[in-house]
Amino acid sequence: MPTTGVSHPLFARFYTWFSQVLDRQGMSGQREALVAGLSGRVIEVGAGNGLNFAHYPPSVTAVLAVEPEPRLRAVALDAARQARARIEVAGGLADRLPAADGEFDAAVVSFVLCSLPDPVAGLREIRRVLVPGGRLRFLEHVRAGPAGWARAQDLLDASVWPGLTGGCHTGRDSVAAVEAAGFTVESLERFVFPARVRSPISFCVRGEARS
Repeated sequence: MPTTGVSHPLFARFYTWFSQVLDRQGMSGQREALVAGLSGRVIEVGAGNGLNFAHYPPSVTAVLAVEPEPRLRAVALDAARQARARIEVAGGLADRLPAADGEFDAAVVSFVLCSLPDPVAGLREIRRVLVPGGRLRFLEHVRAGPAGWARAQDLLDASVWPGLTGGCHTGRDSVAAVEAAGFTVESLERFVFPARVRSPISFCVRGEARS
């Protein structure tokens, strides 16, 4: 298994716990909608601890799940063994995916674009490994609409937040990055999660684009 040089042990432990809390509060339903209707071969980039794995439909024949952080990858391996879909977990980076040109019918990213050093470069690499017209499904927290929250995101992103959270940026315009990488956005849903208690990472999008 290739090494990536990416290691965030404290954040990996926190994310494993926190993501499960969010799933119990309703994020699991967003994950299910994220992968619903996919078919064929899928690459999931930045698979984290594998919380999407249980939701892949039977029409998906194989999944290559790429995760650079070794502790998260180990948890994802356990999740892959319990999933219905056939899932291979591998190390790798978003801008250097271990895959051939046009190898996959669809790609999935969830809460990944916020932490890539160059999200457009990572998305172009994802586009490379997709068949022409292949699908990109994305679920991300993004820049807030309300100005006050957007200013709070800017403050966090310019200070302690990225260093504490494995490079995460709370206020990225990930939809713009998807389009800048050459994808065409075909559907988009914006939502606030959790709805009752807002934070700088509450402003989310889920959508689909085509290569």
